[in-house]
Amino acid sequence: MLDLAIIGGGPAGLTAGLYATRGGLKNVTMFEMGMPGGQITGSSEIENYPGQGEIMSGMDLMANWPEQAMKFGLKHEMNQVSNVVKEGDIFKVTTADGNIQEAKTVLLATGSVPRRAGFKGENEFFGRGISTCATCDGFFYKGKEVAVIGGGDSAIEEAVYLSKICSKVYLVHRRDTYRAAPSTIEHMKACENIEEVTNVMVEEVYGDAMGVTGLKVKNRETEEIRDLPVPGVFVFVGRDVLNEPIKQEDGSFLCDVNEQGEVIVDLKMKTSTPGLYAAGDVRIDAAKQVVCAAGDGATAAVNIIEYIG
Repeated sequence: MLDLAIIGGGPAGLTAGLYATRGGLKNVTMFEMGMPGGQITGSSEIENYPGQGEIMSGMDLMANWPEQAMKFGLKHEMNQVSNVVKEGDIFKVTTADGNIQEAKTVLLATGSVPRRAGFKGENEFFGRGISTCATCDGFFYKGKEVAVIGGGDSAIEEAVYLSKICSKVYLVHRRDTYRAAPSTIEHMKACENIEEVTNVMVEEVYGDAMGVTGLKVKNRETEEIRDLPVPGVFVFVGRDVLNEPIKQEDGSFLCDVNEQGEVIVDLKMKTSTPGLYAAGDVRIDAAKQVVCAAGDGATAAVNIIEYIG
């Protein structure tokens, strides 16, 4: 039986694994389909992680985390957890291959994924001109014009990143104010090849058999339609939490969640179900920052050790 099953291998899961094993738990397995590191590995520039004075990529930041965590006994199972149920005091963790493992405690650290905006053409052209990762796909539009949809930190940071590759970036936002940090906005406004297209709604993304060829937006006040002839559109309009593993057969959840499906936890990362913890972007009020997710993981692990006794 596992002392702790960690679902997710991002900053929260890896840190929890490090603290749990170093703190004395002997049987700790982290379930992660891909290579550990989380979605931050797709980020182009990180300059605000404490102790890292130089700007680095997310891949570089996370490079040593898995080795450090596993040095103390954390096991990595490259598998996807499909379901978690609790029978008495024991959790049963079912993976995609049908295998069931028992665990005394579970930490949900599955994070979140980019949300679809819902405009016409989004599904049709996703992966054929529509992307949610500037680091992954920005190179394909070197020297070309692109559009970025969104008004938060991610949208503006990626617009700045793309401005270094592309000839022009249209920053498309439904409001005339942004939700990003003031320093991020200031950085964006200093980029001469970023044009702000604000107070508009995306009407559609259109294209042909080869992919995207343009984007139409409608002014929310005048209803004037503007055509932006771009081959690439990057969408950053929020994220959806990955809470599927704790969804039960009757449609309920193994613990309390809010209207957005985010797991409700206390300051110890405890959920409403004893022995079940949540950390990182899957929980309520998550700051969506690597350092915060890591802190969550450490907090959860310390309290899981205490819980097991």
